[in-house]
Amino acid sequence: MEVKDSNGNILNEGDTVLVIKDLKVKGANMTLKRGTPIKNIRVTDSPEEIDCRICKSQLVLKTCFLKKG
Repeated sequence: MEVKDSNGNILNEGDTVLVIKDLKVKGANMTLKRGTPIKNIRVTDSPEEIDCRICKSQLVLKTCFLKKG
């Protein structure tokens, strides 16, 4: 299974990605700003989602809001 970012680049475990749009995080009082780097991503079972850790919080993000950095 291939996991692709918004530009069609293939994402792998441990890659660094950038947020392409401001995202409000549900259940937390935080917003991910555009251009925020996310390091050490993990690929999930879904080709449209990745697992990551930001500010000591475990998050699942949709790949349509990310680009490989």
